[in-house]
Amino acid sequence: MLAATGARVRNSVPLAGLTTLRVGGPATVAECASTESLVATVRALDAAGVPVLLLAGGSNLLIADSGFDGVVVRITTGAVELGADRVLAEAGADWDAVVAATVAAGLGGLECLSGIPGSAGATPVQNVGAYGVEVAQLLRRVRLLDRASGEIHWATPDELGFGYRTSALKHTDRAVVLAVEFTLHPDGSSAPLNYRELAATLDAAEGQTRPAARVREAVLRLRAGKGMVLDPEDHDTWSAGSFFTNPVVPAARVDDVRSAIAAQVGDVTIPTYPAAEGVKFSAGWLIERAGFGKGFPDPDAPARLSTKHTLALTNRGSAGAADLVALARTVRDGVEERFGIRLEPEPVTVGVTI
Repeated sequence: MLAATGARVRNSVPLAGLTTLRVGGPATVAECASTESLVATVRALDAAGVPVLLLAGGSNLLIADSGFDGVVVRITTGAVELGADRVLAEAGADWDAVVAATVAAGLGGLECLSGIPGSAGATPVQNVGAYGVEVAQLLRRVRLLDRASGEIHWATPDELGFGYRTSALKHTDRAVVLAVEFTLHPDGSSAPLNYRELAATLDAAEGQTRPAARVREAVLRLRAGKGMVLDPEDHDTWSAGSFFTNPVVPAARVDDVRSAIAAQVGDVTIPTYPAAEGVKFSAGWLIERAGFGKGFPDPDAPARLSTKHTLALTNRGSAGAADLVALARTVRDGVEERFGIRLEPEPVTVGVTI
């Protein structure tokens, strides 16, 4: 079935080695190193009715210990094309390498998204964001394979239903991202610095800009200090990054939530951020105030909260998906019981339910 697609097919491949959480059982993997091979492979599998799991950087996946009963299409396309005010990257391109290339070329805009593991093609699906910048703010267009019709087309941002850490492409199999294109600042200036911690690090007022190269260096330092830059020797980075999204509380519930928090932890300053639908609360702050500190539950646990950042669930070297699911449920339920806020997981789950 796949002989003519150009894919490299291997059976019984442990998926743990293809994800940043280092968990996941076996599956058949079809590796596609060109866009033509990727399109042909997905079309062939869809025509045959074979379940497909798309995988590139594996940074936002929690896969069951039993693996995946179908074919994992691994996207390893990686071409990057720079223009005067843009970058075009194939879906399998390493995301941080894309950001680094834009900064090295004197282009600004993506620097706040430095150090985020994963692939370029995943960024619009998740509407990846960090340090006050989201993909939706800079995206020019996305090249998609429509799996229902088999057609390939370019989609503009207004067609993608972007929201906080989500898009119309997330939690659906209707399309495959083939390439992404971003509009950048040709003068090398950064995006406006709207994240307080980053602005302070750069001695800037919120809303000001700085050279993109300086901002990238600062972001990488901040992320590394939180265990958010991949390091095979550091188990704090064996994670899916931030495991829970910052919860957005509707305006009508904000006062009740603030009162519930105050009743539990006293009159304290609660970090919040404006959101279109209400007020965004800090998931990491809520987790820690609910009693789940860094390194929870104990040093011998196979799955623990990062010792550097409570928002990351980490594999300490021997964890399976079941261990991470159990930890995620404990944290989620504890926060909800104490503060009345239910945290939502950010990673895509395959074969497991949080």
